[in-house]
Amino acid sequence: MVMPRLAALDRKLLRDLRTLWSQALTIALVVASGVAGFVTTLSAVDSLEQSRARFYQEARFADVFAALRRAPMSAVAGLQQIPGVAEVQVSVEFDVRVSLPGRSDPIVGHLIGLDPYRPLRLNLLTLRSGAAAEAGTHSPGRARSDGALPVWVSEVFAKAHGLKPGAAVSALINGRQRSLVVSGIALSPEYIFAGLWGMPDQRGFGVFWVDADALAASYDMQASFNRVAIRLAPGASEQAVIDELQRQLERFGARTAYGRHDQTSHAMLDNEIREQQTLGRFLPAIFMAVAAFLLHVVIMRLVSTQREQIAALKALGYPNQTIALHYLKLVGVIVLLGMVLGLMAGKVLGTLLVGLYQDFFRFPDLTHVLSARLMLLALSVTALTALLGTLNAIAATVRLAPAEAMRPPAPGRYRPTLLERAGLVRMGTALRMILRNIERRPLRSGLSVAGVAAAVAIVILGNFFRDAIDYIVDSQFNRVMRNDIAVWTLEPVQDHARLLLGRLTGVRAVEASRYVAVTLVHGHRRERTQIRGLDAQPDQLRIIDADNRAVNPDEDGLLLTDRLATKLGLRPGDMVRVEVLEGDMRTVQIPVVGTVRETMGLNAYMERRALNRAIGDGDLSTGFVLSLERGREDEVLEATREMPLVAGAFSKATMLRNMQDLSARNIRVVSTVLTVFAVVIAVGVVYNNARIALAERTWELASLRVLGFSRAEVSGLLLGELALIIALALPVGMGLGLALVHALTQALKSDAFFFPVVIQARTYAWAALTVTLAGLASAMVVRRRIDRLDMVAALKTRE
Repeated sequence: MVMPRLAALDRKLLRDLRTLWSQALTIALVVASGVAGFVTTLSAVDSLEQSRARFYQEARFADVFAALRRAPMSAVAGLQQIPGVAEVQVSVEFDVRVSLPGRSDPIVGHLIGLDPYRPLRLNLLTLRSGAAAEAGTHSPGRARSDGALPVWVSEVFAKAHGLKPGAAVSALINGRQRSLVVSGIALSPEYIFAGLWGMPDQRGFGVFWVDADALAASYDMQASFNRVAIRLAPGASEQAVIDELQRQLERFGARTAYGRHDQTSHAMLDNEIREQQTLGRFLPAIFMAVAAFLLHVVIMRLVSTQREQIAALKALGYPNQTIALHYLKLVGVIVLLGMVLGLMAGKVLGTLLVGLYQDFFRFPDLTHVLSARLMLLALSVTALTALLGTLNAIAATVRLAPAEAMRPPAPGRYRPTLLERAGLVRMGTALRMILRNIERRPLRSGLSVAGVAAAVAIVILGNFFRDAIDYIVDSQFNRVMRNDIAVWTLEPVQDHARLLLGRLTGVRAVEASRYVAVTLVHGHRRERTQIRGLDAQPDQLRIIDADNRAVNPDEDGLLLTDRLATKLGLRPGDMVRVEVLEGDMRTVQIPVVGTVRETMGLNAYMERRALNRAIGDGDLSTGFVLSLERGREDEVLEATREMPLVAGAFSKATMLRNMQDLSARNIRVVSTVLTVFAVVIAVGVVYNNARIALAERTWELASLRVLGFSRAEVSGLLLGELALIIALALPVGMGLGLALVHALTQALKSDAFFFPVVIQARTYAWAALTVTLAGLASAMVVRRRIDRLDMVAALKTRE
């Protein structure tokens, strides 16, 4: 007896799906959007984490790093005796200026010496191409007879400039121009992310591995080193090793020692992984909430329109559990379709996202990974959300008594609207009917407004990233950096160097700066950073807060970013211990005079001359920013190549162009995907509301047609209600979008970076236009159904 009953209910299930196919599809697409967002972001995280773990393990990535001026090889023995140290690797490394034939853009090259007789034990290289890769050698080789140095070059730089084995570039090595011949393309775990000062710049920064003896000879560094990499023993204390390493290397001018979490490449990758994990939880939650709402509304409507069928089934002996299971099956089919579509879309979008990451992070093998664990988690979360969304609606079928269900539902109670009762406005018949119907069901109307508002908010959220990046770029490159080029030195130099630069043809103004590596200590809290010494009233290199207001450094103490002050527990007026990590390694006490809210980094500022006095130095500088006459950039950059004091230079325009080329496409892709998801939500909410309203008011609309109302007038009643819901949802959605942006920026906030809450008027306009067009498309479909309304069938009374 059970099987026929189940078969009969299954046939009913198929009929219901055939009747509701368009509504089921739109709900499934909303579910698919949530699943796709969840799978896309978290599968990209899995892909990055697995590739990183594999690369770190295979390349034996170090745990602790240190930079110093110069230490003899005899110092290595002492480093190896530090408790907790498993392996020590030292090297000679220098930053140089690199030139490519036929190109004037400034390029910073980082040279790393490789000893052919002592192969790397840590930070192993992966050779991608070249004769060296085929031969399995440990270095690019000795200098050639013509003086040219064979080098291996980082893959991302080689790809950006089209360099292949045999290509030649030149580098200014300790004041001498040397030719570098590419003999191989390599990857290093130290430079998965490559760029200057935390900004992606594939064209302006490259890593070059060169013969260690040749590099050491160029800088008179034979039998010496200036970089240390350490691998810790299992269970070792990283901080204890860092402290002892710093102590031993202090007499050799150690600038700083730091762990892997502070290593630039690792920190950038780790920050991106945390951001994607946040997005993977934040965005899908919105989609799932909307999907749960739609499922609830559709099942409630289905139950209300199938009251007689439910009563008949109960009268025929079908138990409540079987009837509830029938409607659960209906939900399950819709959700299952959404899951399948979501997993497929998540796989495609995840592969696309990982492909975008390949422009930022270079691994030997970065492929998209969609694990069974993640799929199971996505399916479980989706199923649970659908169950919670429809539980109340399905429970209504169980509570419905057969005798009560046989009777048609009581007619709705209509009364004058609040506006009519208040006498505030006079309105026509059509508008009065629309407002009364909306007011009669405030909960459903409110949820409908909330659903459309969610679509508006998603569009705003997706395009917010574009607005924020535009704002940050404008702030950094037009307000902070008002100069044209910047140059820096290897060691602090007397300020008279500013006068030499100012005499170059085409230079209009020069400002000096002094950057000092320090550790700030307050109580038990410590933070490694730089104090940036600027002019008292800087014009070329300024301090700009998150609200685009200029702030001047102080002569009496430190100006800290608010996040750095909070991290150290400091307030204006407090004294902070400053441990200088260069020069004489002094420790001084400096007061905190204020804080500034910036978007990037944990920064500390002070007036340059006051900073020099505080640490016991003369009038020294480590960098200079230059403002140039129009069209003089190449000429000035070329002139600085002949100045021994200049270790490197960069062009603001070139860096901006390189960064925008890389980031503009990625931002465009993310915004487009989120906009598509928002359109799906808008169509799902508006279309389902329209279909439900049409099903519930079919008898009413047919009666109006019989009474002489035209198709347009009848359609206007139903579609006017939808238009009003959209009109109410737009401002609500804009407010919700702003609130979501605030919540997201707080969730993404880190020590290195935070997004300012900036939403342009164009984003609000685009969100309104997108949702309105989605509503119009839904309205056109519903209008066709109204025009084809079967009045005879609709007007049949239920007996």
